[in-house]
Amino acid sequence: MLSWLLLHPLASAGALLVLDLLVWQLLPPSRHAWKVLARVSFFLLYSMLLFNSGLSPLQAAPWAEQLPEHLTATVLLIAWWLFCARTLTILIGAVLIQRSGGHTGRLLQDVLGAIIFLVAIVAAAAYVMQLPVKGLLATSGALAIIVGLALQSTLGDVFSGIVLNTTKPYQLDDLIAIDGTEGRVVEIDWRATHLLTSQGTLAVIPNSVAAKAKVLNFSRPSELHGVAISLEFPAQVRPKLITDALERALQGCRELLAQPKPGVSIKKTVNGTLEYEASGYVAVMAHKGAVRNQLYDLAYRHLSASGVLLSGEPGSSPARGLLDSVSLFASLSADEKQAISEHMTRLEVAAGDAILSRDELAQHLLIISAGVVAANVHGDAGRIEAGRMGPGEVFGLAGMLGSATEFSALTPCVLYRVEREYLEPCLEARREIADAMARLSSYRQQRSESLLAEPPTVVAKPGLFGWLRRHAPGRRVS
Repeated sequence: MLSWLLLHPLASAGALLVLDLLVWQLLPPSRHAWKVLARVSFFLLYSMLLFNSGLSPLQAAPWAEQLPEHLTATVLLIAWWLFCARTLTILIGAVLIQRSGGHTGRLLQDVLGAIIFLVAIVAAAAYVMQLPVKGLLATSGALAIIVGLALQSTLGDVFSGIVLNTTKPYQLDDLIAIDGTEGRVVEIDWRATHLLTSQGTLAVIPNSVAAKAKVLNFSRPSELHGVAISLEFPAQVRPKLITDALERALQGCRELLAQPKPGVSIKKTVNGTLEYEASGYVAVMAHKGAVRNQLYDLAYRHLSASGVLLSGEPGSSPARGLLDSVSLFASLSADEKQAISEHMTRLEVAAGDAILSRDELAQHLLIISAGVVAANVHGDAGRIEAGRMGPGEVFGLAGMLGSATEFSALTPCVLYRVEREYLEPCLEARREIADAMARLSSYRQQRSESLLAEPPTVVAKPGLFGWLRRHAPGRRVS
């Protein structure tokens, strides 16, 4: 076989070109390494055949007096330059894709490939076809200037795309905001970045705009995702009342990470109002929407409990106004609520104090008026926090709202206590209240059992060692 190839080098070289194209098309994309190896092998064999037949890519084709052989040799030498450019481009692309990621590698491969092919064409024209390259380069340079001026905006997008894909401020599937447009990155091409917005529309942002604009990447770092809510209140309201209430709202949200610590700040004043921002971090990007909604609800309840927002009927007592905020008693009439409020006892609990032990059979109902209460269950792994409660939520009353849970104050709390004997007439008259209590007790029991069966995982704090573990050699970062 090898002897036949050496005896017929020109025909064999042409056959190798056809065979290379067939192998490249027939091998599946999953066999990319084999495709690259086959391409390199065919190129080396092709070069060997040309050199053994007396042809050189740095010289014009011989046999000028034999026109068919001369034209065939010229075509094969030009094909050698193009074959070399293609092989080199594929090798560079394989290295770039492996090191820098799929999309970035492909874009740089295209840019380098265009440059390599341009060099190969000029080299083939100079060495094989013996054309005056200096005049060609001068003409092409002038033409390039004219085309560059005409396509200035498009070229700006192209080079901005190269910069963006090299520096990688965002990647595919990242949730980002560019110049106020928020969405998920679905494509980054030569000209623009494509974002899928929350409304289901596709926003196409030119790369030159993205390179100059302020870019917010909500997907990085992967273990921290900020959540913030903003509220405005009249400047006449004492800021400490609002900041304290919002801090209790942050403490009442169990999904927020303890570190970095959540906080409240006054952002700005506009037209006699102060804008307050309560912010924290969650570990999972998909939880941001639910946590933000929960923070607004907690802020409303704690602001109402602090007196910043008025709730209840005008002129009613604090106990009576508290009953209006408890959804459990929504079906009671005004007279029934008034009767219960007359037997409610106000309690103040310091932060860290126990309110109900897990073995205590409470014969009273406790309603949270202000502060944050933690509900804890005990298992083999020790004490596990099952949830946090805020103003308007109830617990206690053994046999109806569970007795295997321990309740303690996370912050200074104000509670109202109602003895069982004052609630029983309402429970007997309003069966829906007893049913609601039973459902609440069942939910808390199921929640406790699930936590005991599978204790919650602790999110690792970001730091030097975490970064080293994620970027260790041989470790694949998803």
